Amino acid sequence: MTDDELELMSGQLSNILEHFDVLQKANTEGVDATGHSADVNTVMRRDEPRPSLSRDEVFANAPQHEGEFVRIKAVLE
Repeated sequence: MTDDELELMSGQLSNILEHFDVLQKANTEGVDATGHSADVNTVMRRDEPRPSLSRDEVFANAPQHEGEFVRIKAVLE
């Protein structure tokens, strides 16, 4: 890093550390720890096992297949 970049980075880091000082002074007694600032409810269904599709059902939705494999366009050349 150049001297100018070091000086800029030093000032920015000092600013960030000042914000941490302010946060450390906040009274959090009696406040439960949380990962979110609001209630978060998942909209996903429970992951429960169920029967898989048969090979014929899978191939019915595949544009192309070869033997036991679904054929796709090449991803890497």
